[in-house]
Amino acid sequence: MTVSELAQECGFDVLAMPEPDRVVKGAYIGDLLSWVMGRASEGNAWITIMTNVNTLAVASLSDCSCVILSEGVELSEDLVETAMAKMVNVLSTKLPSYETALAISGKIDE
Repeated sequence: MTVSELAQECGFDVLAMPEPDRVVKGAYIGDLLSWVMGRASEGNAWITIMTNVNTLAVASLSDCSCVILSEGVELSEDLVETAMAKMVNVLSTKLPSYETALAISGKIDE
């Protein structure tokens, strides 16, 4: 499933989508950036509440297919522009992280 399809099927808000056709291969939940950097896999949808420039850097370094901001967290306009420049897809949902993971479970090709 692509990031674009995932956003549509789960009703996530699109904050930045420079690569809508990226394939989501799994998911990872975490808010400690150094922990995520060493454990998230290529193609993961990364679920977090962290919204700073380092979050986008970790998503890029880990080659995540997208970042899903849970709990209704949003990005500033500056970070939306940075996400577009770094080619990082960013989605948002009001759901807590656990419920976000449940929403995408079974929809992604792992």
